[in-house]
Amino acid sequence: MKRKELEIEGYGVPVTAVNTVIVGAGAAGMNAAVRLVEFWRERGVEAPQRRLRVVTGGRKLGTSRMSGSDKQTYYKMGTSPDVPDSAREFAEALTAGGCCHGDTALAEGIASLRSFYHLVDAGVPFPHDPWGSFIGYKTDHDPYERATSAGPKTSKFMAERLEEKAARQGVEIDDGRVVARFLTEGEGAERRITGMLCIDRSRVGEDGAGLCAYVAENWILAAGGPGELYRTTVYPPGQLGIHGAAFEAGLEGANLTESQYGLASVKFRWNVSGTYMQAVPRIFSTDADGGDEREFLTEYFDDMPAMATNIFLKGYQWPFDAQRITGRQSSLVDMAVHQETVVRGRHVWMDFRRNPVGADGWDEFDFAALGQEALEYLRKAGATQPTPIERLEHMNGPAIELYAESEIDLYSEPLEIAVCAQHHNGGFAVDKWWQSNILRTFVVGEMAGTHGVKRPGGSALNAGQVGGLRAVEYIAGVYGAEEPEVSDSATAGLDAAVSWVKELLAAGETAGVTPGEAMDEIKERMTRCGAHLRSGKGAERALDAALEQYARLRDDGLGISEPADLVDAVTALQQCLTHVAFLRAICAMFDRAAGSRGSHCVLDPEGAEMHPKLIDPETDEPYRFLDENEDLRGTILHVSYDPSAPELFRVRDVGARAIPERDVAFEVAWREYREGEIFDL
Repeated sequence: MKRKELEIEGYGVPVTAVNTVIVGAGAAGMNAAVRLVEFWRERGVEAPQRRLRVVTGGRKLGTSRMSGSDKQTYYKMGTSPDVPDSAREFAEALTAGGCCHGDTALAEGIASLRSFYHLVDAGVPFPHDPWGSFIGYKTDHDPYERATSAGPKTSKFMAERLEEKAARQGVEIDDGRVVARFLTEGEGAERRITGMLCIDRSRVGEDGAGLCAYVAENWILAAGGPGELYRTTVYPPGQLGIHGAAFEAGLEGANLTESQYGLASVKFRWNVSGTYMQAVPRIFSTDADGGDEREFLTEYFDDMPAMATNIFLKGYQWPFDAQRITGRQSSLVDMAVHQETVVRGRHVWMDFRRNPVGADGWDEFDFAALGQEALEYLRKAGATQPTPIERLEHMNGPAIELYAESEIDLYSEPLEIAVCAQHHNGGFAVDKWWQSNILRTFVVGEMAGTHGVKRPGGSALNAGQVGGLRAVEYIAGVYGAEEPEVSDSATAGLDAAVSWVKELLAAGETAGVTPGEAMDEIKERMTRCGAHLRSGKGAERALDAALEQYARLRDDGLGISEPADLVDAVTALQQCLTHVAFLRAICAMFDRAAGSRGSHCVLDPEGAEMHPKLIDPETDEPYRFLDENEDLRGTILHVSYDPSAPELFRVRDVGARAIPERDVAFEVAWREYREGEIFDL
C-alpha cells in the first residue's frame, strides 16, 4: 500500500494505492476480501492484507446487514444423505426461467458447497442434525429441498463473521467513503478503471468536500442493488448502490428489466415471506386513519379454503409472479394488496392475532379445509395451533423477535404491508470468472447480473459467495499482486473529477431542486412505471421524463446548503442516471414484445384478464396483461452508457451462454490447472 496527498483545485486529496480495491463491505465484498488474502498467501505473496483495501459508504449499512425475511434462505446444492444432487441439475434450476448464462450457473452449482462450508467454518450458525447433515427445505422455484437458513439474519451473520475473519487477517476497511466517480483510461477493449474519487463523510466540511482517491490494478464492485430507486421498497434505507458511476465508467448492464417484487412490511422494512404467510394470518385493510376495516381479499376468492390456502402459498411463492395471477393463484394476493393500497389509497395489514375472516356466508377458517399442500406442511411442522401467532411462534420464534427489536409487537398489533421492490436480478454483465466487460474490473453480489428472469429463493446469497471466490481466484492466478504507483498516469482524470465536484458545489448555491426532491421524483416514476406493473406508453413517457430530469440536474446542479449535502447531490445524480438506464431497458423490452415474465406484468388491453374486480385506474376496465414471449428466454438485453446517444444508453441482444459440457481425463485437467490454462478456457 502506498499513499500520497495531492493538491487539486484547492483541495487536499489523499490518494491510496493498492493492488485491489473492493467496493462494498457486505457478505459478498467481505468474502472476496477474505478469499483474496487466502489465495495470495497460498502463492507466497508478502503482506497480502496490505495489498487490498475494502472501501464502503457504510460498514454497518446495506442489504446484507439490514434486510432479510422470516428465515432468510441460503440456496446450495443438496446436502441430504438420501437425496442425490448434482451441479448440472443445480445449473438447470438456475437457468430454467431463461436469460441466464449456463457457465456462471454451473460455476455457482460447483462452488456452492465449497462456499457454504467456508461460511460454516467462519461461524455462520447453519443448523445440522446429530450426524452433521444440513437439512434442507424447499424454496420458490426450487425443484429440490436445497435451501437452508441460519434464521432471519442469515446474511447479517454472513457479513459479520466474514468481517471478523478479515479483521483477523489484518484487512483494513475504509468506512464512510462514498463513490463519486471512477477514473478511466483507454477506449473499447483497452478501457480500464485506474482510480476512484470518493467523498469521506468524516472529513466533509474540513475543506469543503472531504475528497479522497484510490488507485488500483484490480477492482471488485460489491456495493449491492439500487434499492432507493423505488418509493415502495423493502431495501434498507440508504441502499443506493453505485450503478451510475459504474455505467459512466463503461460497465455494461445486463437484464436490468428483471427485479423481484413482493409483500413486505413498511414501518420496518422486511419481507413477509416464509412462515409469516405459512402461519395463515388475517389480512385486512383500513382507511388512512385506521378505521373502516375491510376483509378485502374476499372480493377476489370464492371461499375460505381458497383464500386461506393462497395466503399460505405466499410463503414460498413469495415473489410476485406474472404466471400466478389468473385462476385465483397466490400472486392474486399481491395484486389485491396493490389495488387496495395504490388504487384505493388504503392501508393493508397482517394480523397474527386472528385467523382469516371470510365474507358473509363463508365457512369459518378450518385447517381440515385447507388445500392438501398447505395442510400437509402445517401438520408436518406441528403448526396446527388455534391462532396465527401461536403457529408462527411454534415454527419460527426468531421471526417474532425480529420485529420486537424494532418495537413492533406482533402479539398485540397488526403489521402494515405493501408490494415492494426487493431484489434486482439484473446488474452488470460478467463472464464465468465474474469479470466485467472492462478487464480487471469484477462485479459480485447483487451488482452482478447473473440471475436471469427467475431464480430459486436464496440463490443470491450463494451467487455472491461464489462470485467473489471466482473473481479473486482469477486476480491471484492471472493478475498477481503488484501494487501501482501514485503516478501521473495512475491519477489521470483526477483533476477533471475534482473539478466536477467543485462545479457541483458552486451550482448548489443557486440550484432550485434539492437532492431529496430529485430522489422523490425518481422514486415516484420508477414505482409507477418501472415496478411490477408496466405499460408501453407509461414506460415511454417515464423515459422521456427521466432523460429531461437528468439533463436538468446535470446542467443546473442540485441545491446544496452545506458541504454535507454534497454526498446527497452526487448520489442523486447517480440514481438519476441509473433509472434512465432501467427505463431504457424496459422500453427496449417492449420493442421486443417480451410480454410478462418473472416478477412484472406487461399491461395490454388485448391481453388476458387478471380478475374481474382488479380495475385498472387508467382505463376503468379490468387489468389485462400479455403472456411471456418465451422465444426471448435465450437472449439477454445489454445496455451501455453513451452520452452521445439520444437516450444516453445503447442496447444490444446477447445470446445466453449454454451450460458447459466437457469431459476430459484427470491428467489433462491436472495439467491445465498446474499450468494456469484454466483461466483461458
